[in-house]
Amino acid sequence: MNLRRGAAVLAAVAVIGAAAPAAADPSPSPSAKLPAALFGDGDPQYDGVWRQSLALLAQDTAGVRPAASAVDWLTGQQCADGSFGPYRADTSEACDAKTMVDTNQTAAAVQALTALGGHDDVTGKAVDWLKSVQNKDGGWGYTAGGASDTNSTSVVVGALAAAGEKPGEVTKDGRSPYDALRKLALPCDDKEGPGAFAFQPDKKGALVPNADATAAGVLGSLGAGLVVEPGKGDGTAADGCAKADTPEQAAANGAAYLTEALAEGGHLVSSLPGAEDQPDYGNTADAVVALSAQGATAPAKKSLAWLEKNATDWAAQSGPAAYAQLILAAHATGADPRAFGGTDLVEKLGATGPAPAADRAAEKTGASDADEKKDEADSGFGIWWFVGVCLVAGIGIGFLISGRNKRQQS
Repeated sequence: MNLRRGAAVLAAVAVIGAAAPAAADPSPSPSAKLPAALFGDGDPQYDGVWRQSLALLAQDTAGVRPAASAVDWLTGQQCADGSFGPYRADTSEACDAKTMVDTNQTAAAVQALTALGGHDDVTGKAVDWLKSVQNKDGGWGYTAGGASDTNSTSVVVGALAAAGEKPGEVTKDGRSPYDALRKLALPCDDKEGPGAFAFQPDKKGALVPNADATAAGVLGSLGAGLVVEPGKGDGTAADGCAKADTPEQAAANGAAYLTEALAEGGHLVSSLPGAEDQPDYGNTADAVVALSAQGATAPAKKSLAWLEKNATDWAAQSGPAAYAQLILAAHATGADPRAFGGTDLVEKLGATGPAPAADRAAEKTGASDADEKKDEADSGFGIWWFVGVCLVAGIGIGFLISGRNKRQQS
């Protein structure tokens, strides 16, 4: 989900949504040297763990084994109670009441570390913390105690599902995350956004449609995380809007709203003041993932094609989280993130952080090339040379299919 549209917006959400906002630790100065294990060179005060988690998750889904130092940096950011904040420059000092932690960074870390495997102690503590700060309406706010919002609730649902929990059974006062999400869904008779999700009720308690929140709400209502496997559904979006008596129907309604919003130009537009006519690349990528999760692959692929033509410059300017979003969008539709409009997103993402431990896809390609050269050298002429070439060709085709599928599963 751009979902996490950007560090500044997340910071604002934390202040607006929190009942009692925690005081932030002093941020590193722009000139301070950042850890070599951290992806990106921007100030990590608000998004360090978020962007690290997305980068690791995207690498894993693309067949890349991340650098051990990058994974260690992420696990080292966890507080003793299981929560994660955006950035702690000195992890030798214990977290205290002034340490800024939030549900979004914690849930993203859970999804990344669960995908990588071998971190059950870390993810278990993080899930326990997330459960401990669940609101009475069944949802979560950006910070503990903050009013529930669609984006935060949905990313936590994704973390719970990734960790093997059943989100519908994680309740507070008898209410589940799905109950909270349905309360944030606009009814079908709403004139502005039938079936859409609001981020939160406004000051008057009204629900205002929000495309980014809708993308998040579709994923959350389906119990899906940031990684969506391709090939779900029949390829079309729901036709119209129906009463959301179930989470699945709420997701279908949200997907129908997104499909209509994307229909004209294939992309969403920014909702920030003064930028209404500007494309919103990150939210469009989130919408692609959400539509793919719903099974609406036809509109998802149309918007992915728009991203392939227009979003690589945005990603280059925005950094690792943006590259990760595009990789996850490509994966969700079954596209190859290594050939994204002429750009290798996996390579570009890798260049923003520590060198990966291994590129499983590249290793397999290299092995196939080596085998082919050996066959050519050893086989001689005649029928055995011909048979060898045929076998190598068969192996190569099989690898391209399986390797591409693995890269797309992400």
